[in-house]
Amino acid sequence: MDLIKQAREMGKMIQASEEYAKLKKAQEANDNDAELQDLIGKFNLKRMELNNLLAKDEKDEEKLGKMNNELRELYQQVMSNVNMAAYNEAKNGMDMLMNQINAILVMSVNGEDPETCDPAPSCTGSCSTCGGCH
Repeated sequence: MDLIKQAREMGKMIQASEEYAKLKKAQEANDNDAELQDLIGKFNLKRMELNNLLAKDEKDEEKLGKMNNELRELYQQVMSNVNMAAYNEAKNGMDMLMNQINAILVMSVNGEDPETCDPAPSCTGSCSTCGGCH
């Protein structure tokens, strides 16, 4: 069996995983949540408005501050939505799975034993480089 065929088989296995099923279910719930979609639409429009204001030569700092606060409020509303929270959790689970798979592949390419290499992430205390907590 060649490597490309094995990669396709792995793709099928990923799509059959619990993590993938949770992510697809969460995506569907987000897509079907009219309130969430409305909030996302408002957020995107507000972000475009803010970008347009920032592009102007003369900036109205008061207006920029007000719009930035409105944008943050909309973002908070989006992120506090139950379906969005479930999506983020499912996305983190899928990301962790893919990070493990990628780590095993990279370790293998670097000469480590694919059967024994340990791709378990270790916490460095820096959230900027973290793929998410277990």
